[in-house]
Amino acid sequence: METTEWTMREQFGLTVTELLERDPRTALVLADIGVAQFPAAARAHPDRVVNVGIREQLLIGVAGGLALTGLRPIAHTFASFLIERPFEQVKLDLVHQGVGAVLVSAAGSYDWPAGGRTHMAPGDVALLDTLPGWQVHVPGHPAEADLLLRHAVADGDTLQYVRLSAHRNRDARPVSPGKFLTVRQGSRGVVLAVGPMLDAVLAATEMLDVTVLYAATVRPFDAAGLRAALGERADVVLVEPYLAGTSAAEAHRALAELPHRVLGLGVPKEEHRHYGSIPEHLAAYGLDAAALHARIAEFLR
Repeated sequence: METTEWTMREQFGLTVTELLERDPRTALVLADIGVAQFPAAARAHPDRVVNVGIREQLLIGVAGGLALTGLRPIAHTFASFLIERPFEQVKLDLVHQGVGAVLVSAAGSYDWPAGGRTHMAPGDVALLDTLPGWQVHVPGHPAEADLLLRHAVADGDTLQYVRLSAHRNRDARPVSPGKFLTVRQGSRGVVLAVGPMLDAVLAATEMLDVTVLYAATVRPFDAAGLRAALGERADVVLVEPYLAGTSAAEAHRALAELPHRVLGLGVPKEEHRHYGSIPEHLAAYGLDAAALHARIAEFLR
């Protein structure tokens, strides 16, 4: 396991700078946010590093246009500005046109509480679930972000979403895109921890006889991996760092032939209207270790 001192966004800057240098097909589209990470790359590759300003719809439109020319565009800004605000362009300029792109977000559900509701996007993955063809990666560590980003860029002309966060686990895990990783084995249920929720889930389930799976990729959903992890009971708890229950339908489909129960834990629909900090938001959402232990234990009792 690997520990790093830098953030996922800092790792994003390092990885994309390298990809721009090594692969002439790679392009980067920004909407002011993140520009400070790429001054040298912008000078070296002015035709492949584009800043459209605070125009998020144009951000996606330009990415779609670059893809039509044969480039592999990476578009980056905060999740609320990357998925929610230009959703019509995501639907039409990418999906409808049949072109691929790599969307890389930051800020997520609760990363910058002082930014207010405009900078929070707990519904981003659920929104992408309304469209076909998206692969969705939720790294829990900068080293995982590096691996998953390289995979996303190299994977042909596919539609890829990489969800970065300031919330992270202490250690990197040996993740494989599209596969769940077994972190702990038990017999009385499965707890699936997504991305940066793993550390809290491990602390919450330390005294519970459950299998803990780790998902750094949630779409496609590893149905076979979930079924293989089941013990004597087909009880599944999903712990996701975005809208509660986002992957519940996927879990139900995976277990359709079995009697089963699914509990979806995550960010509630109700807005938490205080700035605070990431730990305070997690506690308010019932996503800290103590609250998770109580909710999981009650479900499995």
